[in-house]
Formats: sequence, C-alpha cells, structure tokens
Amino acid sequence: MDIKKILNWRYSTKSFDPNKKISKDNFEQLKALLRYSPSSTNIQPWHFVIANTEAGKSRIAKGAQGFFHFNEPKILKASHVVLFCSRTSADEEYMQHLLQQENQDKRFPNDEIKQNVYNARNIFADIHRYDVKDFQHWLEKQVYLNIGNFLLGAATLGIDALPMEGVDLKALDEEFDLRKKGFTSVAVVALGYRDESDFNIPNKTPKSRLPEEEIITLLN
Repeated sequence: MDIKKILNWRYSTKSFDPNKKISKDNFEQLKALLRYSPSSTNIQPWHFVIANTEAGKSRIAKGAQGFFHFNEPKILKASHVVLFCSRTSADEEYMQHLLQQENQDKRFPNDEIKQNVYNARNIFADIHRYDVKDFQHWLEKQVYLNIGNFLLGAATLGIDALPMEGVDLKALDEEFDLRKKGFTSVAVVALGYRDESDFNIPNKTPKSRLPEEEIITLLN
C-alpha cells in the first residue's frame, strides 16, 4: 500500500456522482472502520446515524438548510451519509457497560488487569471532569479521532468523502431525538464517488500543505 499515493488521491469531495453507489461489501468495511476506531482508554463515546436512501439522506439534509444550504446537494447526491454523534456523559452505568463488553470479548487475562483498566479509565475521565473541566470536549475529541480514521480508511477503499461541520447540529439533534438518548451531533461525512466535474479534484486543484520542514521537528 502506497499511503502517500492514497493521501494525494483523497480530497474533500464537493460534488458526488448520484448514479454511483457504494457496494454492500464496502459498506460493511466502512462500518468496521467506525466500530474499530481508537479512542482514549477505549471509551468509545460515539453513535452513528447512517443514511443510504433518499428518505434517510433527506432527513440528514434538514441540517443543511438556511445558512448551511450549500451543503444540501452534497448530502443528497452522496451514496451514503454518516452523522457522527458524541455521548454527552459517561456515567458509572456506561463505564460498567464498557467493562462488561471488554470482559465478554476476553480482553482481560486476569481480574487485576480488569480492575486496572476500569480504574485508569475513570481516572482519565475524572481528570477531564474536574481538573481540566473539558469532559464534553474530551468525548468529542474521540469522535474526531474516529472521523480522521474513517476518512483515510474510506480512501483506501477508493471511496470519496466530505467531512462537514457546516451543518445545523441543533436541528440534527432534534431530528433524531439525540439529546434524550444521551448524544449530540458533531459532524456529517458524505460518501460516494466524485463527479468528474468537481472543481476540487486534485488533478484540477492541486493540494496545498505547509512544507515538511515547517511542521516537523526531527529529533537527533
């Protein structure tokens, strides 16, 4: 795998070909990317609302009205659209739920390690609850880790993607009743295949990045 080639191939797709759809096999791969993303202490504070029908995409497009109308066609023409959501809390019930799932998946060779994992997760959570006081932001950081992982993974499958923060998050929370379920919207990612008329395709609009020597300090 030539990761540099993949990075130069992928871009924020501004126009999708509505006639090209993601295959069932690739959709399963995309769902695996969502599930197996890394997160701090394996806290996994996320939920994903996925649309692949016209009706479903229209519901997510309710977040692209008014000021955000420029993103509506990107959602409607995409093959699939993912709404990334973050938990709004991680209480003791959820911490126990995580621990039980890890135990079921046989992650712990013994009870001491199981207890250490539980303690460490709570220690880090409490640092962000009480010391740094950015607990909600910390949970959302994990969702952004997932988005980054997802974008690169999709590119390895030859699937184009567009991450969008330009959506009405409150409208999406209301549309999917997320807050009552303990979640809130973070961002939307549209997926599919580029329309060759897209002005932003890299062979038309070259990528621009700061030079390596400016952003990387190599320690000797």
